[in-house]
This record gives sequence, C-alpha cells and structure tokens, in this order.
Amino acid sequence: MTHNTNLTPAQGGRITVIDALRGFSLLGVILVHFQQHYSVHSMGPFNEHTPILAQFNDAVFWFVQNVLMGRFINIFAFLFGMSFFIQMDRAAKKGIDFRGRFLWRMVILFAIGIIGSAFYSGDILSLYAIYGVVLLLINPLKNWMLTALAALILLGAPKLTTFAYDKITTPPAVEQVVEAPERPRMPENMGERPRGERPPFVPERITFAKSVENNLTRGAMEKINYQFQATNRGYITLAIFILGLIVGRLRFFETAHLHMRRNLILFALFIAGNLIFGWLANIVAPGMDPSMWFLRSGPPTLQTIIGTALFDVELVFSSASLLMAFVILYNIPAIGKVLNVLAPYGRMGLTNYVSQSIIGACLFAMWGLGSTFGAWGYAELMIVGLGLYISQIIISTIWLRYFKYGPLEWLWRSATYLKWQPFKK
Repeated sequence: MTHNTNLTPAQGGRITVIDALRGFSLLGVILVHFQQHYSVHSMGPFNEHTPILAQFNDAVFWFVQNVLMGRFINIFAFLFGMSFFIQMDRAAKKGIDFRGRFLWRMVILFAIGIIGSAFYSGDILSLYAIYGVVLLLINPLKNWMLTALAALILLGAPKLTTFAYDKITTPPAVEQVVEAPERPRMPENMGERPRGERPPFVPERITFAKSVENNLTRGAMEKINYQFQATNRGYITLAIFILGLIVGRLRFFETAHLHMRRNLILFALFIAGNLIFGWLANIVAPGMDPSMWFLRSGPPTLQTIIGTALFDVELVFSSASLLMAFVILYNIPAIGKVLNVLAPYGRMGLTNYVSQSIIGACLFAMWGLGSTFGAWGYAELMIVGLGLYISQIIISTIWLRYFKYGPLEWLWRSATYLKWQPFKK
C-alpha cells in the first residue's frame, strides 16, 4: 500500500496529521458553538426574520447533539495533552529543562484565556492552562499510573467521592411542621398607581462593557459550575489531557502511517467501546437523555452519577473513533491530500479558536448583531459556521505562505521566550 508521506515529520519536525486533526477538531467546535450562540442566551428583542431551510432544523439539531457535541472538543483537548509531551520531549533531546518555560507558557495561555472569556464566557483556554500545570506536576508518573488515574477520572471517581462525602457528612433531613404566620392585611389601594401614570418598561441596554463584566463574573461562575458541578466535563477534559500525554509517549502518530492494520483494529475497538458503554448507560438510566442530565433539578443520585460517567466514557470512545477514522482516511493518499488542507488551520489553531470566539460574540451579543442572528435557526447557523470555518482555512493557508506562525502563536512564542521570534519567512 502507498503511504501518505504527509504523516511523517517532514516540516520542521512537525507531524502534519496532528495539525490537520487539530483543524478537523475545530470544525466541530465552531459548529457546536454557533448552535449554542456562543453562550449568549438573549430573550430578544429580535428583528423580524423569515426562516429559510426550516425543514432541516431538526436534522441539524440531531447531528450537532449526536455527532459533534462533546466529541470534537475532546479531540482538541487530547491534542493539547499530546503537544505537552512533544514540547517536553523536543527540549529534552536538546538537553534543555523546559519545565520552567512551560509553566510560564501556561501563565500566558491563562491570560489569553481570560481575554477570550471577556467575549465568550464558555472559553476553555484558561482551564486548559491550569490543566497544563497539572500535566507538568504528574509528568514524572509512569504510564500505567497515568492510565489508572485517567480511568478513575473517566469512571466518575471525583463525583462519586463528593457524593459519598456528602452522604457521610450531611445529617438526615428531619421533617418539621411549622405554621405559617398570618400575613398582615395591607390597606386597600395601597401602592396603586393609575394605569396612565405607570412608566413604560424599558429593557436595560446591553453594552459591550456590561457584557464583558458579566462574562468575567457571573459567566465565569456558571462555567465552573457547568464544568465541575452540573456535569463531569471539567474532569473528563483532564482525563483526556492525560491520555494525550500517554499516547504522545507511545509515539503513536510518528508511526501511524506504517500500521494501517493496527489503526483499523483500534477503530473497531473504539466503535465497540462506544456501543457497549452506550448500552450500559441506557441500562443504568433507561429512557433518559444523558446529554441533558445537567438540567435535572435537585441533588445528584447514585444512578445519575454512574449513568453520566458511563455516558462520558461512551463519548470518549466516540471521539477516539472519529480520531482514528481521520487518521485512517488521512493515510489514503487521494483522501489525505484533501484532508491536508486542514493542516494550516490546525497550525494556527490558537488564533483561529480565539477569533472564532470574538466573531461569535459580535454575531450573537445584543451589543453586536444579536438582534439579527439570535433569531436564526439551526440550519442557517450551520451554514454561517461553515462559511466562517472555510474563510479561516483560506486565510490560514495564505497567511502561512508568508509567515512562520499565526499571529497569536507568534505572540505566545515570543512571550514564552521573552524575545521577539522570527515571524516572516
């Protein structure tokens, strides 16, 4: 079989399939975020809008929920964990202790994440920066220890631990019957105002400054609650970071183009894992939509904790299946040549991710174009998201013909070394 030489580290030591895979992962990310209005949930007022392609809305919604959501962001996180290994490994080969520099690099990424969060409250770069520090701390552990740690996290150990702790420390509720005090009678007509004197209701005008304040305060708290309380998303991301580190140590992508049979076997195993854990999740909580469990009211139950953990593992297997499918297709020369179009996008992944957030905020926030795009349907937003993604591919391809790095990648690299790095080719 003819192998795709794009898989080999031919461009300055880069393994281009990783760049292409990062670009692929960001396709799913942008499409999901467009459906979520970049966490801008406004009640209007919206401009009048006659929906087009409304007949496709249900199909697009299903596709986003069952194919994209949670899966592509997992691949993005996995590649971040792998990039940690690549940076540390390359430095070690040169006899350089990169730990201090990497720690400073994560401080810079955290700052970039805060800036991104000012536009999009769901931005995850600041969380990734914290997890980068965690990887630095656990890097001395052997692979089997890291594997065990990732498995425990994936199977819901953090939530099970807090659940058990709450059960032990929280005293049982005691029912008490308390008579409600009699409400005092209010004088008739007290506080009434003739209808004609009532001032009209004027909704508060949402400004950019107010939006930034909200995103960095209430939005940040809501993000933390979603990541660690309402769902397991924050814990799962850490586990996937660890898996990325492990796979990096195994140098899987350096030889992936030589082992098509192994790739096919892994793909089949990941599909099987996806089906098995989905079946188990349905047994534990039949008839429930696991992706909506975070909307439940009341404290979590053992059933929902275990069911959510099984669903999360299913989601990880689904992400792994997509990843392996991409690698297999990339290794077929005719298809790999097409998929390699995504490599420039992936090389500028940081720039493209942050610019997605800024553009998304401008489109959906009420200080921007939210009164228009906020009323659009799923199918229409899918088209807009694809249009933005394709535009970014074109811009990234042209940009990298003249420059070595994307704008944010160059700034990040320069700040890491506290010295302006070569920019133009």
